[in-house]
Amino acid sequence: MEAMEFLIQDTGLSIWAFFGLCAISFVGSFIAAALGLGGGMLVLAVMALVLPPTVLIPVHGVVQFGSNLGRAVLMARQVLYTLVPAFVIGSAIGAAIGARLIIALPLWLLLALLGLFVLYGTWSPGFRSTRPGPAKFFAVGGLSSFVTMFVGATGPLIAPFVSAACDERRQVVATHAMLMSIQHGIKVLAFGILGFAFGRYVPLLIGLLGFGLLGTYVGGLVLTRLPEHIFRLGLRLVLTLLALRLFYDAYIAYPR
Repeated sequence: MEAMEFLIQDTGLSIWAFFGLCAISFVGSFIAAALGLGGGMLVLAVMALVLPPTVLIPVHGVVQFGSNLGRAVLMARQVLYTLVPAFVIGSAIGAAIGARLIIALPLWLLLALLGLFVLYGTWSPGFRSTRPGPAKFFAVGGLSSFVTMFVGATGPLIAPFVSAACDERRQVVATHAMLMSIQHGIKVLAFGILGFAFGRYVPLLIGLLGFGLLGTYVGGLVLTRLPEHIFRLGLRLVLTLLALRLFYDAYIAYPR
């Protein structure tokens, strides 16, 4: 009983919420490993039910950093490394100077613009036929790095670029995981500098990361058996659903 109390001490969570979040971390990582993305927004949505907003984004950032890093390490041979340096530089610049710019935008407008961009990148024939290079990944790294400080899960913003740049499904998943682990790592570092106290959430984070790694492994097994055309169709459908979710969030955030 004392061990159970230790897991949730000072977090405000029940033990059922603790293990429920661990289970959803497994499911989210499984989905992300099998289809490339979608799991992060699912985990964020469930976390929002039990964690206060001031805790939600930093804790989610740690979970997503661990989940994506685990996936990137397991699939390291498939990562398209030529895109990484430009993305890192763009992300660092965006995290340093972007927050003040983006906070000036109403949240509902930001969410709606993201939804439109995701739909365009997913379904536009011209976008899919153009292979984005380092310059575009520099720009998307900068944009997404400061957006993630306020929205939380920006995988759908990056995914259309990764999908267009990669030839094969495992390369898509591995490269996306590498870029997202970089972005979430920068975000976690920023919250640490700002003084967020991660200490009380260490048991929860260990549970979420452990179950997330297990979900990544199982999802990776599914990915190797998934036909390429099914993967591409599934990825586009997931992106479309996530764009619709962004529109819904924009509607909820619209001031009345």
